[in-house]
Amino acid sequence: MLPHTELSPELAQRLKAIVSSPSYLLAEVDTAFMRRDELRPVRFQLELLKPEMILEEENVHSTVVVYGGTQIVEAPEAQRRLRGAEVQLEQTPDDPKALRRVERAKRILEKSHYYDAAREFGRIVSSTCQTEKRCDYVVVTGGGPGIMEAGNRGAYDANAKSIGLNIVLPEEQAPNPYITPELCFQFRYFALRKMHFLLRAKALVAFPGGFGTLDELFQLLTLRQTKRMQAIPIILFGRAYWDSIINFQALADEGVIADEHLDLFTYAETPEEAWRIIATYHDHDHDRQPLGLA
Repeated sequence: MLPHTELSPELAQRLKAIVSSPSYLLAEVDTAFMRRDELRPVRFQLELLKPEMILEEENVHSTVVVYGGTQIVEAPEAQRRLRGAEVQLEQTPDDPKALRRVERAKRILEKSHYYDAAREFGRIVSSTCQTEKRCDYVVVTGGGPGIMEAGNRGAYDANAKSIGLNIVLPEEQAPNPYITPELCFQFRYFALRKMHFLLRAKALVAFPGGFGTLDELFQLLTLRQTKRMQAIPIILFGRAYWDSIINFQALADEGVIADEHLDLFTYAETPEEAWRIIATYHDHDHDRQPLGLA
């Protein structure tokens, strides 16, 4: 081919259009192409492989999953939000929505101790299990605020690694600052995110939460009910909350689940109790480093 300097102006312009055309881009760097509906199966595979490969490279052998609500924050923040709601109510005392906001803020403040408990649980698990550069029982959360932040923060307090599995949402979810940077992932697909929550899980602790927490919890219970995943301890933290939200016994009484399915999970009231349940389940000394995977 003639050198570009010898091309006519018309062909030079045509060549410029050729090399700047999206079709000329390598497929791997063509983000518009990768976002096409037809490429969804490829995106599924990438979201499976990327975290899997990085976790292998980071020597993460097993995890402890922490679920819980984004709105359950530590007490100072809950108090600040309550005060803001009270100020608004003072300005509009006849507004039922303003009164409702105050009532809800009070309930959140009452639950702020769960943030502290999740943080302490993350610290206990991480300080007990991540010694001598071992990466067993690594705390993994959804990577966002609230209880998720608390779990990652506990690992951070122990100078240990933790994982965050963030999800792309219409109202963007930012990762909390306590996640290990190399172990912070972002997903487009809930299904692949849920898979990574459970692939390496040795235990799961569900703190109080809303639709997202319930969705993840019930998927886990279904997988265990149908024996489609490894057996792990499933711990519901704070029985008073869970009993007020879900009548599990009624499901058994109605005959829609078996009585033995109620044994798929147990309850804990303190971080120490939750860790004892996990350690006992896997035959580890409660106060010592777990000796590999069960």
